[in-house]
Amino acid sequence: MGEVTIGAVAAHFGRDLERGVAKVVAIIEDARTAGCDLLVLPDGTLGGYLGDLRSPDPGSVPPALDAHGPELAAVRRAAGAMVVCVGFAEACPEGSGRVFNAAVCLSGDGLLGRHRKVHLPAGEAAVYAPGEVFEAFDTPLGPMGMLIDYDKTFPEAARTLALDGATLLTCLSAWPASVTDRASRLPQDRQSRLFDLYDCARAAENQVVWASANQTGITGGLRFLGQAKVVGPGGDVLARTTERGGLAVTTLDVAAEVARARRVLHHLAELETPAYRRPGAPA
Repeated sequence: MGEVTIGAVAAHFGRDLERGVAKVVAIIEDARTAGCDLLVLPDGTLGGYLGDLRSPDPGSVPPALDAHGPELAAVRRAAGAMVVCVGFAEACPEGSGRVFNAAVCLSGDGLLGRHRKVHLPAGEAAVYAPGEVFEAFDTPLGPMGMLIDYDKTFPEAARTLALDGATLLTCLSAWPASVTDRASRLPQDRQSRLFDLYDCARAAENQVVWASANQTGITGGLRFLGQAKVVGPGGDVLARTTERGGLAVTTLDVAAEVARARRVLHHLAELETPAYRRPGAPA
């Protein structure tokens, strides 16, 4: 594939779908001007995120969308040759009434991949159904995988995608400052530190390229961190934003950088999987 230009977005998105779609289209155009081949948008890009993680108001939750509906169709048309990852609340197509915190990866050619958030914090579990799988998928930029914010807290999630062949992982977040121990300044917040730590650790331990997008601003009682970034397979931050809105952009050869990181120490090849069993389980 050669060099790829990756853009990760920090921006605020609310309930207004028409405004949200227009904002996404404008960001795609800005990313195209910057030469981006891949654009990663936050969780809840279309329809926003929850306003309360402890007791979410059932009457004020993101609208459930069809992955093949008009909002995503507008994003596909705007994307053209660019690969775009975008988050939204997905109405279960089987008609069960369930809603997922979801993300799709698409281009003008159609849907390339989908992820439904597996790990749900308490407030989300009252609104969303959990996804059930982490799977890599093929794109024009190479094998990719997606996670949604809290998923990245669990090392097994990113590891599963890497073992499935993904060398480029994207994480779409609506990650807020601490709701129990809030700092006066966002960079000093405990969740700010953890957000960055997880981004760098997941990239380094799997020796993959990692693109992390996040919401900014305030929704209800939540204040989002921003801090979008692209991380190399050695855990080094290649580009980032602050807590304010912006686009973190970098250009690299994903396959070459991953191969270079794995040349001497290849974490996936050197896994001693028989040692990973639950205490007390039969050998």
